[in-house]
Amino acid sequence: MTMENYTAIIAKDISKTFHISEDSHNTVKHRLFNLFNPTKRKDVAALKMTSFEIKKGECIGLIGRNGCGKTTLTKVLAGVYPTDTGYIKINGSTMLMNLGVGMSHELTARENVYVCGSVLGLKIKEVDVLFDKIIEFAEVQDFVDTKIKFFSSGMHARLAFSIAVNAGADIMFLDEIFSVGDMKFQEKAIKVFESSWVQGKTVILV
Repeated sequence: MTMENYTAIIAKDISKTFHISEDSHNTVKHRLFNLFNPTKRKDVAALKMTSFEIKKGECIGLIGRNGCGKTTLTKVLAGVYPTDTGYIKINGSTMLMNLGVGMSHELTARENVYVCGSVLGLKIKEVDVLFDKIIEFAEVQDFVDTKIKFFSSGMHARLAFSIAVNAGADIMFLDEIFSVGDMKFQEKAIKVFESSWVQGKTVILV
């Protein structure tokens, strides 16, 4: 078998730098001033020539202090951010789930389930079969047709995790969605990772 049969993610010399304005003023006066005096910027390197491989079926935890680049890495791997250097090879379907990415806040829970399912290549009939299971696991039965912008952070996390688990992505990036869930939800999530479901799945946890 080729290396590709065993490898889920290959990252080679990837870098990502953000250009941040040092001028926090947003008044009309300062905007006019900045027309003739360009705002100073500073470069923040979130990733520097980073290389690694993750095998299929591995569950990887990213740890580190706030601002060290964990979320940036998951967004780069998921294709949300482009890299400045290097290349990334992804073998399989991916899903990024955190409290800011992965679902549309202007859509209902029902609509998000179907949109996320279609992104993963599922047909409508396939999502139909999974729908009740996803909603029940997330415990949002009474809010199926509510826009998720009205969800609590815990409800959002449960729905995101339930979609990721049940929709069948090969590679999942779960970015701090457990940090806002209650103990009951966290126990349910742990049972999922202890079950046979995780076999063959590649999971990156932040």
